[in-house]
Amino acid sequence: MLIRLPLLCLLVSVTAIAADLTPERYWNTALLNTPMPNSLRHLFTPDFTDEKSTDVQVGKGGVNVNAGKGKTGGGTAVNVGKGGVYVDTGKGKGTHVSVSGGKGPGGGVGVHTGKPGKRTDVGVGKGGVIVHTRHKGKPVYVGVTPGPNPFVYNYAASETQLHDDPKAALFFLEKDMVPGKAMSLRFNAEDGYDGKTAFLPRGEADTVPFESEKFSEILSIFSVKPGSGEAEMMRKTIEECEAKRVGGEEKYCATSLESMVDFSVSKLGNYHVRAVSTEVAEKNAPMQKYKIAAAGIKKLSDDKSVVCHKQKYPFAVFYCHKAMMTSVYAVPLVGENGLRAKAVAVCHKNTSAWNPNHLAFKVLKVKPGTVPVCHFLPETHVVWFSY
Repeated sequence: MLIRLPLLCLLVSVTAIAADLTPERYWNTALLNTPMPNSLRHLFTPDFTDEKSTDVQVGKGGVNVNAGKGKTGGGTAVNVGKGGVYVDTGKGKGTHVSVSGGKGPGGGVGVHTGKPGKRTDVGVGKGGVIVHTRHKGKPVYVGVTPGPNPFVYNYAASETQLHDDPKAALFFLEKDMVPGKAMSLRFNAEDGYDGKTAFLPRGEADTVPFESEKFSEILSIFSVKPGSGEAEMMRKTIEECEAKRVGGEEKYCATSLESMVDFSVSKLGNYHVRAVSTEVAEKNAPMQKYKIAAAGIKKLSDDKSVVCHKQKYPFAVFYCHKAMMTSVYAVPLVGENGLRAKAVAVCHKNTSAWNPNHLAFKVLKVKPGTVPVCHFLPETHVVWFSY
């Protein structure tokens, strides 16, 4: 049945929808002249996506929604009221579209269609409104390497982490960052799933609990069995995000791209800011020996930076911390099979507040606060700095 709407109501709705910003547009609005690293851009489109679209035609007769199923006369009732917009699909279920009045890039329209990972994107063009409905299945949990996150510096290394965790090889001393130096490395960081865990839009991520007190509710939302390996992994990530700060560091766990941008901008500003990640020419490159190329090591920053480490979780979560007294380098590497990598390295000049049993000290056989400790970033991690 076709529902006719007053043109004024329709214009109000379309104007509000047009004000909504995609994560990429939010990035471009908040960060002036800052390219987005591929490591983040790749998290917009998950591996498990079935994209369908619905064409909404706007005319004098009202609004007709063509669901693309080849049926004629079918439609969706759209009701506009003070509480927002309600879309009745004729199956006894509906979608509530809430129009926010917030100021700045975060204002706009939020579409809630069910559990995290399911959303509706609404775009406005000259030909009408195109609604893309994405139904994303949760990536399948495949297990993770045991041990604490080596990029959270107040944790001690586990008994087996030194030998079992490939990220142990990412740590090195600054004095060893010289052309010709060989290191055995693997840059593709495992996150516990066999597919990419994608960003949720902030409006959706903010509705999902992310705290230990509501852990049972979180497991229910993601259909994860209590006591399972996946549940333990998720619990560990939340605990690391809630753990106390190391020294004077400022930290924050970003559950959306937008919140990561906000944290980084609040610490560095939005002018003359860069965000970079390690780039490897081959996807899922195995552990192999790399040599630092003869020329091309470049210091990108020598003061403060914000480093964001991708966490093990059903959707993209980043552990971000503002690090003082750090240097950021671009390091060109060549693998023994000819594979090239543009690695990003972060060197911490003051490690006196780190746990004395941290993985880095066990690997490098040094003590806290004695020498600068460096580490390469896995491909999915990102560092922000001013220039």
